[in-house]
Amino acid sequence: MTANDTIACEDAGPSPNSRASPSHHRHALNPDDVELTCGGTLLKMAQRGYKTGILDLTAGEMGTRGTPETRAREAERAAKLLSVKWRGILGVPDSDVQPSRQHKLRLATMIRELRPKTVILPYWEARHPDHYHASTLGYEACFLAGLKQLPIEGEAYRPFKILYSISYADARPTFVVDITAQYEQRRKAILAFASQFRPRKSEKKGKVHLAIDRLEMAMNQLARHYGQMIGVNYGEPFLQKELMKIEDVVKMEVRSI
Repeated sequence: MTANDTIACEDAGPSPNSRASPSHHRHALNPDDVELTCGGTLLKMAQRGYKTGILDLTAGEMGTRGTPETRAREAERAAKLLSVKWRGILGVPDSDVQPSRQHKLRLATMIRELRPKTVILPYWEARHPDHYHASTLGYEACFLAGLKQLPIEGEAYRPFKILYSISYADARPTFVVDITAQYEQRRKAILAFASQFRPRKSEKKGKVHLAIDRLEMAMNQLARHYGQMIGVNYGEPFLQKELMKIEDVVKMEVRSI
């Protein structure tokens, strides 16, 4: 990763694209995880002039629906809809995401290369082992990337901020991002993963699919719920472990009563 603003990391995903370094980076497990949890936020940051990127930890090869090749094409389309400058894949085996030394060093090398200022990780509690392991892997790799004596390539570097996306977690957010203006484009990016949500008739037999109408209803309800918490139409929730610093208590935006 090179000097950038934000990168989101997931646990499954597409093949690498351009290497423009993001300031916001999201690490994700599967190719559609970022779009479902913080796609509106990445788009909003891109619209504000930040370079954003997504690092999928795996290719999603163990998924019931679609092939890794299909999901890679879908992920590329979704990235364009979210104005993401860079999307890559770490190459960790799907269903075997572990915070092992090997995986941490591989991810730390990417962090040194891309040098994101902000990293968004999955929440550390989840039903799927890959998801909570991805959270630990991301945090520990960010820490290790700053150790000068670590035997990997690149200059020592640590992101300034680590955030956790918690749209589907039973946790109270530290803050919510207003994505009202980005909601419709985020919706299109999610629906770009047609293999997951619009299966062909030949694929339906014997497989469980999340119907598109159910998906859209759930997306809308969640985004509206978190939006209402801050007095807007749609929102995406995040959690950070450290306290937030406020300079002016009179200019805080969300009203109390």
